[in-house]
Amino acid sequence: MTRHWPSFSLWLLGCFLLAGTTNVLAIPSPIEAGLWPDTPEAISGATTLAQIQPAPTPAPIPPPPAAAPSATPAPAQAPAQTPAQPPAVEPVGNVATLTGSATVTRNNTTTPLKLKDDVFLDDVLQTSANSTLGVTFTDATTFHLTANAQITVDGFVYEEGGQKNGALFDIAKGTVAFVAASVAKTGDMRISTPTATLGIRGTTGLVEVPQGASATNPNNVAIKLYPDPDGRVGHIDVNGRDGARLGSLTQGASGFTIRPGAGGRFTAAPLMISPQQALRDQGIVRQVHAAQAVGRRIVSERRIQRQQNPPRNNPANPARPGPQRQNGVPQRPGSPQQPGQPNRQGQQPQPRQPAELQRQPNAPGVARPGLPNRPALQQPRRPAAPKTKPPPKEKKP
Repeated sequence: MTRHWPSFSLWLLGCFLLAGTTNVLAIPSPIEAGLWPDTPEAISGATTLAQIQPAPTPAPIPPPPAAAPSATPAPAQAPAQTPAQPPAVEPVGNVATLTGSATVTRNNTTTPLKLKDDVFLDDVLQTSANSTLGVTFTDATTFHLTANAQITVDGFVYEEGGQKNGALFDIAKGTVAFVAASVAKTGDMRISTPTATLGIRGTTGLVEVPQGASATNPNNVAIKLYPDPDGRVGHIDVNGRDGARLGSLTQGASGFTIRPGAGGRFTAAPLMISPQQALRDQGIVRQVHAAQAVGRRIVSERRIQRQQNPPRNNPANPARPGPQRQNGVPQRPGSPQQPGQPNRQGQQPQPRQPAELQRQPNAPGVARPGLPNRPALQQPRRPAAPKTKPPPKEKKP
């Protein structure tokens, strides 16, 4: 028994050690058991322990992706806007006929008129002695001015198929015949005189304003109605300068004379047209109808010319480059065009030769019409054959 005591003691000590380890492993942590002291020292110790523990390395933040290039580039800064150019002023008519001399006053400048000249709004047209002038407007309305007559284009608006067409012409003096067209049929056409205003409803008329007539001195201003070229007769409404209705003309070869009336107002008295006056008026009316026929063609031609040859300073209608044509034949690229001789298809242009070479038709390098350019050929000379004496003739016995 005494001999086995040390072994027993060692075995017993091992059992106690194993039991203590088991109890230690089974004890919960102070935080789980709620036994962590709530004191500043303990908190400081806990903070120290937390600082000692290695902090996890944060994952690197990837750089933001580069912005993809936009398919549409950013618009550049707009340059300073220049003041808009005023639209080009379009003519409202053209000179259709002209005998003698006539002038136009435009922008306080008086210039002589020529056939086919453009007529613009606010133009003052004046004929001289022994002269006549025919003017056709874009709707085919035509005026014929006799000697020493004057009219002003106070207003004119015409659009084909439009509903706001209108025109206002002022006859200051002289004898003027007119034939109305589209504006009078689709809008409002008026003619003013020193004493009255006329409402034209698609017809032919003649107005006579004596020299010196004014709003205070009517001086027998005459207004006459005549048939149109197709024989139809329209009508003319005659109103005073104050807008008061004076009368209407509805029959061919009829007229009014504007005279002073009661209360300082004008009245329209029926006009008796003598045979001599009717004959003279018929000649003037025929001239205005003839001017309208010519004026229609001139107005159309001038409109086409403006469309084909727009102003060079107009950015909306730039000139388009293209092959030049002459006599209806397009010019081939790379070949010079000679005036009056268009290149034919398949024929190459012949270069011009210097004058000194053209004087020698057989010189090398000279081109002949229709023949390829070849150097002149020289015939080689053949050596002359040696002369031999003929054999002697045999003598007969």
